[in-house]
Amino acid sequence: MARKKHSPEQIVAILRQIEVAIANNEPTPQACREAGINEQSWCRWRKEHGGLKLEQVRRLKVLEKRTPAVAIDDRVVAGEAGAAGRGIGKNF
Repeated sequence: MARKKHSPEQIVAILRQIEVAIANNEPTPQACREAGINEQSWCRWRKEHGGLKLEQVRRLKVLEKRTPAVAIDDRVVAGEAGAAGRGIGKNF
């Protein structure tokens, strides 16, 4: 079966839909089924996106796109500066 890729905006909407259903005394597995997702996906999404608003998810998405390159550059620069300053990695 083909995997569905939900956008962060869709995930937040589904989480809200399930949250409303649970607040109306509907069992969690039934609420997940009606939303068209697996209960395991609901748990994972709730951990990652729970409590976030739509605008926050959009900002998070933008930051995740920019952050990996910055993190790699920072590690490389820090690694080179630290190794050169202490003589690490050189044979004396």
